[in-house]
Amino acid sequence: MESTRSKIIQVLSTNDDNFISGQEISEQLKISRSAIWKHMKELEKDGYVIEAKRNKGYRIIQSPGKVSENTVQWGLETKWLGKSIIHKETTSSTQVIAHQLAMNNAPHGTVVIADEQTAGRGRLNREWYSAKNKGIWLSIILRPTILPYLAPQLTLLTATVLADVIKNNLDLDTKIKWPNDIIIQDKKVSGILTEMQAEQDRIQYIVIGIGMNVNQKLEEIPDDIQSKATSLMIQTGRILDVTNLIQDILITFEKTYEEYCNHGFPIIKERWESYGYRLGERTKIKTFQTVQDAILMGIADDGALLAKYNDGEVKRIYSGEIDWFYNNENSK
Repeated sequence: MESTRSKIIQVLSTNDDNFISGQEISEQLKISRSAIWKHMKELEKDGYVIEAKRNKGYRIIQSPGKVSENTVQWGLETKWLGKSIIHKETTSSTQVIAHQLAMNNAPHGTVVIADEQTAGRGRLNREWYSAKNKGIWLSIILRPTILPYLAPQLTLLTATVLADVIKNNLDLDTKIKWPNDIIIQDKKVSGILTEMQAEQDRIQYIVIGIGMNVNQKLEEIPDDIQSKATSLMIQTGRILDVTNLIQDILITFEKTYEEYCNHGFPIIKERWESYGYRLGERTKIKTFQTVQDAILMGIADDGALLAKYNDGEVKRIYSGEIDWFYNNENSK
């Protein structure tokens, strides 16, 4: 359920720099003038600078730099994504909170954001280092009408969203390493964790977790992953506005998700493959049975990686170890 304060944020943000009268807000939201004044005072505590003039009304002239429900919703031009936002300064994992909310009927498009995760995790329960106020740590609750076996498509969709936001906003050469890592200059900057609660023929809900390194300096990345991880600050040389990036991700996600719902997976598949890390190159793939050279060809509709082996056969890879830095010279 969208809060009254969120609705006030929406009303003020759609009026840009113009004043909007207390009476107009009162009529739109069906609350008293005194209630509006109390909400404005709470917004000021959150760091907003609000100008109030007699016979004119209210306007926000400056928003705070910190992440909160209000700062993310201020100017967030989405129809359904992020209308309900839960923000935590510190939590074990946004995924845990999102699962709890989803099981208690939280609506489609609910977003959980944290400044810090103390037990962030990625695929295969690997630890994800989530430093306070240094990155984007969020989870999105979705209730799609697709069949459960198509759920991996949403991981691939999310990867294209993150790649689009980084490339379009920061002009960085961005790649997607199958299935869910965002790569810049051969180093990971972001990852995705998709988890689902479903029956045989129906998805109850999906939680998509996003972790993105934004403002870490090189020395703030743990020593054991410095050779494999990076941040947007390291890549651009400047501190970035985390709130703006979150808004861009949510806006792009909603647009891309609706394209997917209306037109299916082919457009997502094409976009993913345009970012595909080392597609068309030879690598080494270790599965349960064999270790073989193969050329990475793209992705299948079910999210599998397509690899062409030396005998010409193209196989679907669902799990296995891929030597992403395999030297092509070794196969000549």
